[in-house]
Amino acid sequence: MTTSNRIRFATLNLLNFTAPPYSFYQLHERYNATQWRQKQQFITDFLQQSQATVVAFQEVFSPKELAILCKEQGYDYFATVASPRSDHLYPQVLFNPVVAIAAKIPFQACHELTPCPELLEYLNNQNEFKFNRTPIKCSFDVPEFGDLTCYVVHFKSQRVHSMAHILNIHNQDDPLLNLLQQTVGMMQSQISRSLEASIVYYDALKTQREKNCATLVMGDFNDNIDSPALSFMTQGFHPTRCEPCLELEQPIVGLTDSFELSSESANGKVKPATHYYQGRGNVLDYILTSGHFNTDCALSRIKSLHYLSFDKHLNPNQIDEDICVSDHSGIGIEIGF
Repeated sequence: MTTSNRIRFATLNLLNFTAPPYSFYQLHERYNATQWRQKQQFITDFLQQSQATVVAFQEVFSPKELAILCKEQGYDYFATVASPRSDHLYPQVLFNPVVAIAAKIPFQACHELTPCPELLEYLNNQNEFKFNRTPIKCSFDVPEFGDLTCYVVHFKSQRVHSMAHILNIHNQDDPLLNLLQQTVGMMQSQISRSLEASIVYYDALKTQREKNCATLVMGDFNDNIDSPALSFMTQGFHPTRCEPCLELEQPIVGLTDSFELSSESANGKVKPATHYYQGRGNVLDYILTSGHFNTDCALSRIKSLHYLSFDKHLNPNQIDEDICVSDHSGIGIEIGF
């Protein structure tokens, strides 16, 4: 079966992309001139290797510098929807990195994802909800393919916020504090991550229903898709068991892990880890797709889907982070249509 068109989409957590002289999180955490050149070269190499038309980024502290770098590689369209926050005492120290998107084709629309008020009310989070990192919602008219909606996400990390102030405990090694943070704290982190995912999931499915558009959700999910916090995003939708869609006369609605639709999965390959912690590999980064990307679906124009991993810089045995590269692999998909 031949295909006349191919296009790639990719995502990469950049690990504290912060241009000197700025620091990330703490005053001493910053790049020297050599490290910064190596960091920029790492991203350039990734863009050249991935050959993606659309790329999602996470952990961006310096969006202007990233936009320039992407422009040099042919990505004329670049967007963020939020800004990092600086420390009030040390303005050169930055917090709250943002997500970004770069593309070689123009955006039809690109803006921050605004939670549906009715959904927040349904979830009992009418006023207090705020994304840890505001997602991007972007739409394209892909030549020879059609309408595509992309979401760029970086869900709440598994890092637990200290409960010391609640307990009025100043000793961080206190057994009670440690126990509560490992239980209640971890639960709170899961709830926050699940809530963020719920809002993205709702908007993606609603947009699919209204516009019948192909959909991608790309980014660092900070958890396995089969975890209790995230499994709802793909459970209940089985595009590999394609219904006779033409007879349904309804838009395709749902999301699935792109790897499950890939030729690599069909050939029995194991999905590669995207992050290592203490020598153990985990899959934290995902590209979720709508049923439009299912090669077996009657309504799909996709003839092939390949899953791509850009992980040569990862060392499973490395303990300390190397800020000159990333602690995540890049991932991508290539579709033929």
